[in-house]
Amino acid sequence: MNQNLQKLFNIAQKEEKLGIGLMSGTSLDGLDIALCKFSGSGVKTEFKLLQFITIPYEESFKKEVQEVFAKKQVSLEKVTLLNAYIGNFHGELVLQALKQWNINPNDVDFIASHGQTIYHAPKHQHKQTGYGNATLQIGDADHLAVKTGILTISDFRQKHIAAGGEGAPLALYGDVLLGSKPGEERILLNIGGIANLTYLPADSNSMEVLCTDIGPGNTLIDAACRKYFDKPFDEDSVIANSGTVDETLLEDMLHHPFFNETLPKTTGPELFNLEFVADAQQTSRTFNINKADLLATLSAFTGRTISNFILTHFNVPGLKIFVSGGGARNPYVINYLKKALPNATIANTSELGIDPDAKEAILFALLGNEALCGEPIAIGDNPAVLMGKFSFPA
Repeated sequence: MNQNLQKLFNIAQKEEKLGIGLMSGTSLDGLDIALCKFSGSGVKTEFKLLQFITIPYEESFKKEVQEVFAKKQVSLEKVTLLNAYIGNFHGELVLQALKQWNINPNDVDFIASHGQTIYHAPKHQHKQTGYGNATLQIGDADHLAVKTGILTISDFRQKHIAAGGEGAPLALYGDVLLGSKPGEERILLNIGGIANLTYLPADSNSMEVLCTDIGPGNTLIDAACRKYFDKPFDEDSVIANSGTVDETLLEDMLHHPFFNETLPKTTGPELFNLEFVADAQQTSRTFNINKADLLATLSAFTGRTISNFILTHFNVPGLKIFVSGGGARNPYVINYLKKALPNATIANTSELGIDPDAKEAILFALLGNEALCGEPIAIGDNPAVLMGKFSFPA
């Protein structure tokens, strides 16, 4: 047998596996690296988070990625160069983390890499005849595998699309395996660049599980902070709390057709960007509002879209909402949700034993474990598939 296939077979047969999950999101703040220990698969999965770190990106790297990020027209040469560069760069960051943790790369069974999304194009958004759902993540896994010497699993979203999905949110599979509890109505809410949630019904009926994007999370807030305040984000919501919500602009943004799309649905910064805000300001004639008021309005927009969605679809007694992502540390948004959803209990995912900052990296590590030893899981109308492509280090 081919030595790579023999090694893959041996890893898949191990009772316990040491895996690394990598996540680089739309906020471009850094690479999340989660080192996890897994046993079992599917509903019998047991995991432990051993180490976690976010290694921040330097501004120069962010600017390189932003040249090709969420734009319809970019340099094809730049995309090609970054695809290889990011794979190698992420490999360097993994080795840096392992050295810090005093762990030999030879002891790690696999890396599960999300890559860097540069364009997400669901059909309801691009509306081009003859084309279906599509998405593109770069950061070539062969480069990552060769750099680290570790088997790498990547490009998870393509199988989801090939099987009829939109390629997102993939949190569904991990949320069901790690977050369900019979007898409790639960929502696992992730507020990253985009806000998405997974609804887990108390009766564990898989046909009632829903995982969908909701709308903007931090993406508009962060973009406005960068443009108008030269800050990467609104730390502790200081700016938003100093402003006043412009209800006219807020209502205009809430009337975008995306919010009436059929569920489940996905979106990204391709739609929710500063051009979207400028268009809403033009139609609502609110161009002259000061920038602190604009940031307050964008923060309220995130809170309102999330709370409206939950009230419309999941206004059930005893609802528990567990929040993760950068938005879990946004006081303005969290306080907005607590006021708008007084009948729900809102906490972060640490109460489930899941570091809210590490959650998405953990979920991709879990998908890597499933790719190695799991079976396709049927959850409602979602594609029952195993996701991920394998890259060998030699």
